[in-house]
Amino acid sequence: MILTGAKIKSEVLADRIHISPFNEDCLEPNSYGFSISDEFIEYDKDEILDTKKNPKNHCFKITEEGYVLQPQKVYLGRTLETMGSNYYAKTLHARFSISSMGMWIHFSAPLGHTGAIIPWTLEILVAQPIRIYPYIKVGKIAFWTNEGELNLYEGKYRGSKTVVASRSYIDYNK
Repeated sequence: MILTGAKIKSEVLADRIHISPFNEDCLEPNSYGFSISDEFIEYDKDEILDTKKNPKNHCFKITEEGYVLQPQKVYLGRTLETMGSNYYAKTLHARFSISSMGMWIHFSAPLGHTGAIIPWTLEILVAQPIRIYPYIKVGKIAFWTNEGELNLYEGKYRGSKTVVASRSYIDYNK
């Protein structure tokens, strides 16, 4: 079952959900609205990405003047907030006001496993050039109860502190 905004707040206060920084004004009927940070990753444009190799990329920051994202490029951003729970699974979704402008922030991996408490890396694509700014609300996170025995996330992105490029190459090196 999905948690209501009021239940999310009570679970934050009980330390069963972690959202930092937490702003009560971001509570929604069934989710919490999150913002995008100023930290981004862009893969080197002339490289063919290889799932067996650590991809070449560069990090950059968006300034208050904004940054124009271009179509046909994948950008990785991150949530301003560190969010998660050892008690609930979560899903991340874009806000309609962002997706209706042709900006998709998390299109292939919306499930956040129980035990992952991180600033979430966002997979960003745009349909046409769009100027974005740091710290704007771009999405929402919903929390879901688990049924059955809990098994906390121990994957390759656990403990992330910032935006993270693909780590698919680790799967080949086990």
